[in-house]
Amino acid sequence: MLAPSQRIGHSRDFTRAVRHGRRVRRGHLVAHIAPADEMTRCGFIVSKAVGNSVIRHRVTRRLRALCHDQYADLPPSSLVVLRALPSAGAASFDALRADLRQIAGTVRTR
Repeated sequence: MLAPSQRIGHSRDFTRAVRHGRRVRRGHLVAHIAPADEMTRCGFIVSKAVGNSVIRHRVTRRLRALCHDQYADLPPSSLVVLRALPSAGAASFDALRADLRQIAGTVRTR
């Protein structure tokens, strides 16, 4: 589970990452990554297009667990917003993990 200090909690941070951050799309996820002044923080956008409430919350829990596991691979001092595409509702945990690993690898090499 991500600690509260590792989560994005303000809408202005979501807005800054989505509008001004670098965008990387892989599989079922789109990542918006923007520089931050402090430690890396993660946030999630899971719209109704993903599925009903149960499915959306399942996807959010999976993304939260994946960010906790992959936290060291994410860019340091950045805002990372993961937006789930509609196909994420039917995706397995392993598929989402592979997508996040590809995103982290792409961001590291740029």
